[in-house]
Amino acid sequence: MACKAHLRNQKPLILSISTNDGLSANAKNIGLLLNMKNIYLVPFGQDNAVSKPNSLVAKNEMILPTLLEALKGKQIQPILV
Repeated sequence: MACKAHLRNQKPLILSISTNDGLSANAKNIGLLLNMKNIYLVPFGQDNAVSKPNSLVAKNEMILPTLLEALKGKQIQPILV
C-alpha cells in the first residue's frame, strides 16, 4: 500500500530485486516494471550463472546512486550488469 500511495503522488519508487527466476518466469514482470513511470530499478545481474542460471540479484552498492538519479527522473544505466 505504501508503494501504491507513493506512485499515486508521482514520487520515485526504487526497487532492488532478488529473484531465483528473474531470467525465466519473472522476466516479463521485470520488463513491465522498467516501462512504468516513476519506478526505478537498482542495477542487477546474475547471482551465479553456473549453479543458478535464472537467478538475478541487485547490486546493493548501487542503491544510493540509483536514488540520486531517480530524484532527477532518470534510470541509472546500465541496468543489467
